[in-house]
Amino acid sequence: MSGELGQPQAGPSHAGLDLPNPERNRAGVPGGVIRRVGAQGRRSWIQKVLEQITDSPLQWVTPSEVVPVAVLAVQRYLLEDEPRDTIPKPPLYCYDVTISDGVYQEKCYLDPSLNFLVYKNILKVGIEMKISRVSCLYNEKRLGQGILCIDNVHCGDTLEEISLETPFRNSAHEEVPERPLRGGKSHYLALWNNEDPYGDIWLTNKQPEEHNFNNTKIISLSHLEMTWSNRRNFPALLVRILHKSKLRYYGKPDKKMIEPYQTFLEVADSSGTVSVIMWNALCPEWYKSLRVGLVLLLQDYSVKKSYPFRMQPLPVDPQIKLISTMEICLNLRDPPTNIIIIPEKQVKPEWRLPKLNHRFITRSELDDMPENHICDVIGILVFVGRVQRSKKKESREDFWSYRWIHIADGTSEQPFIVELFSTSQPEIFENIYPMTYFVCTQLKLVRNDAQVPKLLYLTTTNESRVFLTGHRGQPYTNDIKVKNFIHWIKTRTDSEQVRTTVIGGYYPYPPVPETFSKYSSSVKVESLLTAISEVRKEIEDLQYREQKRIAIQGIITVIKYIPHASATESASGSETLRNANRPSTSQAARGENQSQERDNNKRHQDDDDPMGYQYFPATYESLSPTKKKRILQGPCAKLIPVPQPETSAQRGNRPEVPNIFQCRESTSAGIQGKARKTISDRWESPLWREKKFGLMDHLHYSCVHPESIPRKFIFEQRKFLTEQFNSQPAKYIPPEGRPPKLEDFKSARSLGHFEVTILGLNHEIAIDVAFLPMYSPEDLRTSQIDTLLTCMNYSCVYPQETPGNDRLPRALAGDIIKAVTKLDKVRIICILDICNLGNNKVEVYLHKIYSPTNTS
Repeated sequence: MSGELGQPQAGPSHAGLDLPNPERNRAGVPGGVIRRVGAQGRRSWIQKVLEQITDSPLQWVTPSEVVPVAVLAVQRYLLEDEPRDTIPKPPLYCYDVTISDGVYQEKCYLDPSLNFLVYKNILKVGIEMKISRVSCLYNEKRLGQGILCIDNVHCGDTLEEISLETPFRNSAHEEVPERPLRGGKSHYLALWNNEDPYGDIWLTNKQPEEHNFNNTKIISLSHLEMTWSNRRNFPALLVRILHKSKLRYYGKPDKKMIEPYQTFLEVADSSGTVSVIMWNALCPEWYKSLRVGLVLLLQDYSVKKSYPFRMQPLPVDPQIKLISTMEICLNLRDPPTNIIIIPEKQVKPEWRLPKLNHRFITRSELDDMPENHICDVIGILVFVGRVQRSKKKESREDFWSYRWIHIADGTSEQPFIVELFSTSQPEIFENIYPMTYFVCTQLKLVRNDAQVPKLLYLTTTNESRVFLTGHRGQPYTNDIKVKNFIHWIKTRTDSEQVRTTVIGGYYPYPPVPETFSKYSSSVKVESLLTAISEVRKEIEDLQYREQKRIAIQGIITVIKYIPHASATESASGSETLRNANRPSTSQAARGENQSQERDNNKRHQDDDDPMGYQYFPATYESLSPTKKKRILQGPCAKLIPVPQPETSAQRGNRPEVPNIFQCRESTSAGIQGKARKTISDRWESPLWREKKFGLMDHLHYSCVHPESIPRKFIFEQRKFLTEQFNSQPAKYIPPEGRPPKLEDFKSARSLGHFEVTILGLNHEIAIDVAFLPMYSPEDLRTSQIDTLLTCMNYSCVYPQETPGNDRLPRALAGDIIKAVTKLDKVRIICILDICNLGNNKVEVYLHKIYSPTNTS
């Protein structure tokens, strides 16, 4: 398969199979060498499959031997329309999957019918995979060449370690820059969004260089504004970068663009500030080398009338004129732009280039700032949430990546709450963790003082930039508020910083308004309410790390409290059960959510009984042997206290229980007392006992997985914890040593969670969801949380551990369950957060309840 560099050809292959061709030697191809394993080496499964498909009269084969291979890379790109396509298709992203059989690596094309395995993060790097059907896609413009296509797979478990020493069978796959197998697109995209630069086409080697200005004619921006329409050639511009936007990818299947990118720079000289648009191939060449504050000399640019609907960011200096009638365009051609970075030491005072002025505010000042206020913040990260994704409006295949973070600056007990979207800085976005000094610029304030609880947080804008530890040399270091923060941080000890830091977990923010009418006016969706019969489809349509909020109507019929220690163990055991039974073949995985429900059914069959085994261990002996086995092997096996032994008269003819199920007499009284004590941990409506056996469908999504529990941050384990709450990488990264388990890290929550059953209004469908009560230190002091309705929507601040707190979770649980009993048979509106964690793991959380008293 040809691996030559330069302009890629449209077609099925740039570097693929080397199929028989009598006109050339099979040992090599232009641009690459086909490696062979000697007689002494182990035979390659990949090589055998290629020989089998070469000898087959069909375009596909079922391998004579199916052996596990390791997945080393899953890479995404846009496939342009083929010449035979007459009707343009919506964006279609394809995936190349790199596999290793222990002898060779091979890059394969994933059949688009299997894309859903990537969408759900079932097919991912680091797993074992069996390929049961392959085909060959030929390049009809070249002789004897094609690519290996994966048509049917079975995705297995994660491997402990994979060797990266195995070579590619076809050395063309190792060429730089790395090319996709199909289509005319010259590069791969980031796996989970389009904003992040990904791959080796993105250069970082542009350095400042001194320039001789003797023969350079320079024009000011204000003069250019007045004369550009009458000019054909434009003198050079000498400007400073004030703002830099994130990348915009505008690739479409019907557009023959190799690198369809765009980014905005806001630049200024002494006469004004203007927008500069960098287009296409210039972005990979220059984007990562340009930063705010650099001085540029721009030559051979073009000028056009500005786009009327784009809002320019505010100038850093109010005295500088904002030029909004024209835009400067930089292209690789037409004309080919010349960009030079001028060293700061060569910048002369007489040029009067504007300085960078930052808008830092402190947390104590935030409460007084108006809505949509633009500001910069500096602080230490005390909470870093997991990466989440939300769909863009225009396409079902395009997503935003974002995460929630908390930043403390020492001026208030409350942190900055920041919705941090990807800023095209993946090297930072994917490597932030608590205890890091953090700067974020160009944040916009979102607030609503009329809402209860009050809405107040910051969100990134198109021009936001982030900076981590290592602020020396940055232009903001002389700001007085930055100096004050540095002074404050020096007064804190490491133990103080560690004690208050949290990472990951489910984060229910932003809160919803206190009434449903206010909620209705605050959301922008086609249908405000979702029928409970449509919830399954909503869940099945979710992609990896996508989180969505919906509203349903129903009646709460069951609530059960799961203490914190039990919650972690239950989630861990449930995941083990799910991994052992999950459907991972390309056909069966389409029913992934149904399979998850079947696994959860094992848990809920006994839960439906109000005297179930979880909380009433005295009833254990009355269960059938089958149910006993299910209990002991189920996710809650660790929660089962050992029952009191029976007398022979009580036992009758039943077989004797093995010793592991018996307990000493000294503990029997305590167990009976525990059974009576835990009765208040579960409530069931009489309506449920009447309707539960006649349901058409019962959805089980109340399991809380380990990655949804926020963890106390441990600095020494920062690499492992950061990886757990990032998105799945596109390429395999070998672990360092034997990694720990996420369940081993201490939870940041002292409360457990609740499993809540919601019955639809027509009494035909029910859904089990999880409810994680949140509370803040103020709530602890005032003890005002006494109902289910008031414990929702409280501040997502994790309380510090305080002495005498041990009984609070149990008391709070009793209060919540007591409040629910007052809602018996009451029709309510439930706001649910549905989350896809990938790999067949879906969670549904109860975020808010609107009862008849707070609906309007």
